[in-house]
Amino acid sequence: MKTLESLRSRSVDVAVIGGGPAGATTAALLAENGLRVVVFEREAVPRFHVGESLVPATYWSLQRLGLVDRLKESAFPKKFSVQFVTEEGKETKPFYFDKFKDHESSQTWQVWRDDFDRMLLECSVERGAEVITDAQVTEVLFEDEKAVGVRVRSNTPGGQDLVEVRADVVVDASGLSAFLANRLKIKEPDPRLQKGTIWGYFENARRDSGRDEGATIILQTKDKRSWFWYIPLRDNVVSVGCTGSLNYMFQPGGGDVSDVWAREVARCPAIQQRLAEAELKENLRTTRDFSYKATKAAGPGWVLVGDAVGFIDPVYSTGVFLAMKSGEMAADAVVNALGAGDVSGERLGAWKGEFDEGGMHFQKLVYAFYTPGFSFGSLLRENPHCIEHMANILMGNVWEPNVGELFDVMGEVVPPRDDDPAMRLAVGEEA
Repeated sequence: MKTLESLRSRSVDVAVIGGGPAGATTAALLAENGLRVVVFEREAVPRFHVGESLVPATYWSLQRLGLVDRLKESAFPKKFSVQFVTEEGKETKPFYFDKFKDHESSQTWQVWRDDFDRMLLECSVERGAEVITDAQVTEVLFEDEKAVGVRVRSNTPGGQDLVEVRADVVVDASGLSAFLANRLKIKEPDPRLQKGTIWGYFENARRDSGRDEGATIILQTKDKRSWFWYIPLRDNVVSVGCTGSLNYMFQPGGGDVSDVWAREVARCPAIQQRLAEAELKENLRTTRDFSYKATKAAGPGWVLVGDAVGFIDPVYSTGVFLAMKSGEMAADAVVNALGAGDVSGERLGAWKGEFDEGGMHFQKLVYAFYTPGFSFGSLLRENPHCIEHMANILMGNVWEPNVGELFDVMGEVVPPRDDDPAMRLAVGEEA
């Protein structure tokens, strides 16, 4: 990995914007096929990113990249299950993944994203991609509505101002920045998933024992106004976050970030118990308004992957999995498109229909999670044959045959819009 001043060539087969899991996966697989690939990552590497919990199906992308053994040798905590705590404080029975699939892929990891993302980028370099860090793409170049390259500047002191790099295909893996989707005005927010999140990292938080030590725990607050994630990491650190309706979490007059955090912790006795002896490592962080999709994934000479094409919600930890999976699918499409001499949007985005079928299963599960009065426990008690379908979706096996039967039984379950006045807690109202 190097800076813009060391760029080998200003003409490549593929330019990738962003060096996260989607961009790194795409670049590695393209370079493996002999293509000239350059990745422009705007930050120095390693860099911070939230989203530490993997789902088991990430295994297959890691296997294709040859990284499973590196994860096995790492110090990342092993994740065998996910557990839910209801708004009444009842701890449900954990979903142990290997109960539903007896394969080593049923165990995954809780990762520090700076180390994990660097591992993926190093993998792309090993396969022949060029990775340029501290390099900000400022423009995608178009000629006759076809993407033909990028304009990029160095973020290092005294670095080059602007460099033009020509490319047959531009891959936008810019993450939540959604570089092209914003500029092309094809970004569509989901009005039912406009959420706000506060999170932080805690030392000495309570951990469960044995194979439950690395479990992801999802804890709901009173009246399902918000929920907490609880993700054990290495070095005696736990990632803890609270997500709720944007209007509820960050309403005018609701106090600063610490006030809102204290309010929500007070509404969740189960998280109070786990954090009783814990110490916050650094300041709390926030993110807002992050659920959206692009109305199309590709056009002439360009394709979107990862969060640049859409992001659903953090509740089921699907972000890294969908980023890497979209990177795989898009990389295969780019190889085929360049081989055929056809970089049309239809060719570059041919994978999107299949990808959306799996993503829709996640979205429907997220909708049900946020719907007041809906109970997964009741659904599964009355329909025990759906437990395996539920487990498959939680594991990321969303393309398994018949997994959609869960939603045939569930029917249409849709949460209220987040701009509904009922989603706002009036200042002074009892939480």
